[in-house]
Amino acid sequence: MDLYEHQARGLFEEHGIPVPRAEVTDSPEGARESARRLGGRVVVKAQVKTGGRGKAGGVRLAEDPAAAELTARQILGMNIKGHTVGKVMLARPVDIEAEFYISYVLDRAAGRFLAIASAEGGTEIEEVAAARPEAVSRIPVDPAVGVTSAKAQEIAEAAGLPPQTVDVLVRLWQVLVREDALLVEVNPLVRTRQGQILALDGKVTLDDNARFRQARWGDEEEEYDDSLEAAAAARGLNYVKLDGEVGIIGNGAGLVMSTLDVVAGCGARPANFLDIGGGASAQVMADGLAVILSDPAVKSVFVNVFGGITACDAVADGIVQALDTVRLTKPLVVRLDGNNAARGRAVLDAYAHPLVQQVTTMDGAARRSAQLANTS
Repeated sequence: MDLYEHQARGLFEEHGIPVPRAEVTDSPEGARESARRLGGRVVVKAQVKTGGRGKAGGVRLAEDPAAAELTARQILGMNIKGHTVGKVMLARPVDIEAEFYISYVLDRAAGRFLAIASAEGGTEIEEVAAARPEAVSRIPVDPAVGVTSAKAQEIAEAAGLPPQTVDVLVRLWQVLVREDALLVEVNPLVRTRQGQILALDGKVTLDDNARFRQARWGDEEEEYDDSLEAAAAARGLNYVKLDGEVGIIGNGAGLVMSTLDVVAGCGARPANFLDIGGGASAQVMADGLAVILSDPAVKSVFVNVFGGITACDAVADGIVQALDTVRLTKPLVVRLDGNNAARGRAVLDAYAHPLVQQVTTMDGAARRSAQLANTS
């Protein structure tokens, strides 16, 4: 369960992590009043559960309350990576001297948490790690011991963070433990020219298995979330939005993960993770296609199915019936293999939809999907 930025910010404040003054509103008029209370000049930030808001125009500076109202009017209703902006947060701007990155994330494979920190905050940490991997420190954290002052000092020294961040590192760990989080992130954590340490932006992902302990987020989380992920969840789909252009549908989490890697290796970016499991019925396929095709970033769709308990001809029947109810607007590449694969391919050949292409191998289908996405 991902929290909105303003919710993460509220958690930080509860746990003693300093944040700038801010207010949240869902109307332009409310933005004007919030800006007035905050001193006039404010940063207006779209509240959506995705990154890249600044690049999409969802984070803007407003010089006065009137400008804040106009800016909020422009941002509210925006679509940012499939997420519609329903609220904005207005925060006092700060005079930044330096920006840092800190986070704790669950390392499932190692059975522990990982502290990730860098003295180069303010941009996506993946970009920093790719360009200058030595600038990002990764320090294992034993969950039985946690982040003590000594451990926080170790993390800060490894990443080249100033001593003032040690207390924030300890308190951020407290957020993770007490709120049942799988991820807590501050980017950027800044030092102002006055020497103050502030968390300007935050991301928190709570463990769904701990919802019974974190009931306060239950209703608010979906209050104004009409994102693609919310639409998929309403249909019972196992869907995760990604930043790419090739829509992915597969049966089985392992196969879908492999498909993401193969598509990426062909020079395209997966637009989503969608596992339809063993029940590739017409309705499930129609629901999956409806969600993926509603993503404006998708340029092609790759259906990758290995027939087992659910045979490939049943999957093909599901695709045909789904396309009778869902208008296909992007090229669809289908790879069927396994149980009754030949019959399934024959079903699609007979249907002869002009936007449906079949490729017999996973690598070949991935290459074709990437080509179609990169040329459309």
